[in-house]
This record gives sequence, structure tokens and C-alpha cells, in this order.
Amino acid sequence: MQLKIQNGVVELSGEAILSKVNIEINDQSHIAVVGRNGCGKTTLLKLISGEYTISKQDSDTSAFFALSGTPKIGVLSQMTFKDDNATLIQEIRSAYSEILSLKAELLLAQEKMEQSQTEENIKAYTNLLDTFNNLGGFYFEKEYEAAIKKFGFSDEEKHRRLSEFSGGQRTKIAFLKLLLSKPDILLLDEPTNHLDIEATLWLEEYLKEYKKAFVVVSHDRMFLDNVAKEVYEIEYGKTFHYVGNYTAFCEAKKLLREQQQKEYESQQKEIKRLQDLADKFRYKATKAAMAQSKLKAIERMVPIEAPQAYDLRTFHADFEPDDLGVKDMLSVKELCIGFDKPLSTVSLEVKQGDRIGIIGGNGLGKSTFIKTLMGHVRPISGEYKFAPRATIGYFDQQMAQYTSDSTVLDDFMSYYPHLTEFEARSALGAFLFSGEEVFKTVNMLSGGERVRLALCKILKKRPNFLILDEPTNHMDIVGKETLEDMLKSFSGTLIFVSHDRYFISKIADSLLYFSDNGVQHFPYGYSQYLQMKNAPVPEMQKKTEKAEKVKKTYTTPLKEKAKRERAINKAEEKIALLEEKLDGINTELGLPENLTDYIKLSELQKEQEEVQTELDIAMSEWEKLCEEALENA
Repeated sequence: MQLKIQNGVVELSGEAILSKVNIEINDQSHIAVVGRNGCGKTTLLKLISGEYTISKQDSDTSAFFALSGTPKIGVLSQMTFKDDNATLIQEIRSAYSEILSLKAELLLAQEKMEQSQTEENIKAYTNLLDTFNNLGGFYFEKEYEAAIKKFGFSDEEKHRRLSEFSGGQRTKIAFLKLLLSKPDILLLDEPTNHLDIEATLWLEEYLKEYKKAFVVVSHDRMFLDNVAKEVYEIEYGKTFHYVGNYTAFCEAKKLLREQQQKEYESQQKEIKRLQDLADKFRYKATKAAMAQSKLKAIERMVPIEAPQAYDLRTFHADFEPDDLGVKDMLSVKELCIGFDKPLSTVSLEVKQGDRIGIIGGNGLGKSTFIKTLMGHVRPISGEYKFAPRATIGYFDQQMAQYTSDSTVLDDFMSYYPHLTEFEARSALGAFLFSGEEVFKTVNMLSGGERVRLALCKILKKRPNFLILDEPTNHMDIVGKETLEDMLKSFSGTLIFVSHDRYFISKIADSLLYFSDNGVQHFPYGYSQYLQMKNAPVPEMQKKTEKAEKVKKTYTTPLKEKAKRERAINKAEEKIALLEEKLDGINTELGLPENLTDYIKLSELQKEQEEVQTELDIAMSEWEKLCEEALENA
């Protein structure tokens, strides 16, 4: 156990945000925290990180916050850059300070051992080598290079100063550094919100193999299914623990609620039966004792509470379009998009009723394409044309940052001045703005609430063509499911950008894929896209690709010679490393304390055989490379 909270209460401004927190984080816990927007998920992360503390309780319930040892807790908000003049690669490499320091020690120990091969020097070098290997010293450079690429940074950007990056890019760099620094307890709050699908897939694989503990708050259901091994749900201020991923949690929660409901109804039925008997016979002298026994049986029962209703409050709206439009809703021909330089070129025909999901890497023009269609960005070349009867409802992901000093009601009525206050409040009520909430200023709303207000404005127009850019970023899971249901029943036309794979798979019937190789239109949904993408390559195609690869990699004799020399040098380095390791084992075999330790001796002899075999293979490869070099000299 690294951290444990029991019966924790967190109060902010005198109000209990969390009323009963029970959570335990062990060495390799992979935990997901789920719940409605505003339920206290981020508050729980701040409690774990030490930013918040447990409030005192008036009751006798014991509450405590316990840490085992001094685990390093990693939080993105605590990641800062010490030097803005450092390059991206320097900043990322600083996450491996322990490995880099050990690497320097290892080189010094190697030099010392080469100068004097004493038992003490050999042992010191061998111990450092083992530690270096256990920390991932032989592959950490490959790890961060792959991560930098997956997060969308180019080779050129690796050598740019941190001060030259935008705010969003700096956040991604800080996030990447946090991940690679491998804290004992990693805290992640909505980590996939601003990652493209490729980066999300890399993050999933990284977290699945994470050797330490992490706690992640996310509304990305597919992500939670792939990384979580246990789930803590926050509902009505309390935490509830479930074993398994998100799907397992949903099933377990449903079963537990059904079981609790049955047990509650059964107990209520038994109480009624006993009470009826007691009422029937309590005034009969011969049956009075029996009646009292029934009443005492009721008193002795441990009450089973009725399960609380799910917190499923969500928005709703009937937003069928006034006019479905015409068959050909949008034509895009060789549309080159970008700002100072081209990003992508798109050709697309959109028919009435199409639901097109736009996917692909960041920085390739997905949102720029949407902004170009809306006239917010001028096309570089090409053309696009909407049908004359197309009425567009546009959602921009920046709407979650919309600011206004107006109240929710006044802001909404400024868009629809012809509505009465009753009609406006009815429309807002469908999106969970009811009672006094309509008199909040827009600036007081959360990101999720601003998204609901934006959708309410858009859908009140009853458009027949929805163009949505990341509509689910600030929604909780219930909100996403609601929007999914609304869009699935929408009879109009839809184009949307999203990184939420679950949302894409539910809504899209075709995909527009942005990649480095251009823009492709796939006339099928996300599940079929994944099947096609992951399908095994036919044998003939493999042979053709292999032949093309061989042809493509042909180089000049001088380049071939340099390549052989590098391979020989690499083989010699491997041989030297194995010889050093073998020398270390041989030294250990000769130590007096090991000569009488048969278990240790057996382990060393087995390791000696394995290293010797590896060394023989390496020597054979080196000899082969040397012979090839002589033949081509």
C-alpha cells in the first residue's frame, strides 16, 4: 500500500464537495475515477496530491490519510520549465535524470575497471550495469523518441527552444515529461482531451505497461476500457469501488443495484408480513406474546436501504430539422486548406443524411477544414459549395471558453429575441438550466455547462446540416451518451471532428481521414476502418512490398561501406559488453562465499552458459560482417 484514504471529507468554502472518500492505491494500481461533471473527481486528485486536505468531522467516524514511505506523486499542474531557453529534447531528457546520472557513473566505473581489473572494480561496475539495465537504460532513448513523434512533434521541433512553442504545445511537452519521469503515483486529469487518436493509442500502450501506480480521470470510455484495472465511481459525494475496467464497472454496478433492490423489496415484504401479524394479534390476550415477538424481530433486522437512483440528469431536445434539404448537400473539389502554407487537399461529396466523422493526426488540417467550410479561413485553392437549402448549425470547440457578463437567460434571448421568457426558459430547461441557474452569468459556468448552452442555441434553429468540431470534449459520459442518442436519431446531415473513438464508432457511417499521405474518404464506419487497418497483408503484397523495399534501399558503394563499418563497430561494442558481463560472472563464481552457496552457484553457472552462448552468436555475426567487408573491399 502506498496511499490510503478512509472516510475522507473535503469541504470548500464550508460546503462538502466529497462526503465519504475511501480509496487505496497500491504499488501497481491502475485506477480510473468516473462520475458526473461536478461530482468531485478533480477534487479527489487534488486530495491525493496533497493540494487539499481532509476536513475535520463532527461524527465519531474515523477518518485518515495515510502514506507508506515517501512516494513521488506526479501531477501535470506541478510540472514547470526551469529554463525556457532549453530545447524540447533537452527538457524531455531531463525526465531521465536518474538514468543519465547513472550512465555517467557507469562510464567512469568502466574506465576504472579497464585500468585496474580488481575484484572491487569489477563488482562495482557489474552492480551499476544491473541497476542501469533495470531502470531501462538501454532503451530509454528509443522510448522518448517514439513518444515525441506520437505526440506530433517533428525532428526539427525537437531542437526548438521551449519559449518558441505555443501554450497548447508547452502543455503537451510538460505532459510528456510527466509521463516519462515515471512517478510512483501518476495522476492524470482528462489526459486524452487534446490528443489525437495516434497519441491516445501510444498513451494507452504506455499506461498498460506502466510498472507503477496511476489514477486517471477520464470520460473516454474506450480509453478506460483499455487501461483501467479498477474503477472508483463518485456519486452523491461518496466513492464506490469496482474491480475491472469501465465495461466491467457498468455491468457490476447494474447487478449490484438489482441485487440491492431485490434484497430491499424482500425485507420490506417480510417487515410487512410481521407487522400485519403483530397488528392482528396484539390485542388478543392469548396471542399478545407472539405479537410482541414479531415486533422485536422487526427491531432486530439490519435495515437494507433502497438503492439510490442513478444520477442520470441530462439534457434533451427535439431538434428534427424544419427542412431536410436536398440530395446533394455539399460538394468539395480539390480544396487546398491552410494558412501560410498548405496543410491538406480535400475532395468530398456529401449527400443528405450522411454522418461523416473526421479523424487523423493533429496539425494536418481537420479543424482548419471545418473553419474553411464555415468561411472563417480562406481556402488556398479549390472550391466548395453548400446546397441553397442547407441550414447550418456550427459548433466550434472554442465555445467551451465563451465568455459573457450576461446571464444565461439574457444571453440566450439575445439570440432569439422573438421568444417569450417562458419559451426561452423552457428551451434552457431541456439543457439543465432551470430555476435560479438561468440567472448565473455565463462567466460563472463550467466548460461543460457552456457547451450545453452553445448546443441549446444551435439546435433551437432546427438546422438540417450540423458541423461539429470536438463537441464532446467537456462532456461527462452521460452527456456523451445523450448526444450520441440525439445524433443517431437526427435525420439531417452531419460532419464532425472528434478524437473520441467510442463516439466516432457510434455516430459515423463514413470517415474522412487526414494523414501525412493526404486525405482519404472511407465509405464505412470506425469499426470496419479498424478491421481494414489491422487486417493482415496478403503474402503477394508482402513480397511486392519487400521487393520495393530492397530496391528502395539500394545505395552507393561508399554508403554501403559506411553501413558495414557501423555494423562492425556495433557488433564489437556488443561483444565487449558481453565479455565484461562474462568476466563479472566468472569473478563471482570464484568468490569464497559463493563456492558454498549451491543455489547461488547454480544461478551463476546458468547465467554464465546463457551469456557464453550469446557471446558465441555475436562473435559469429562479427566474423561474417568482417568477411563481407573484405570481399567488398
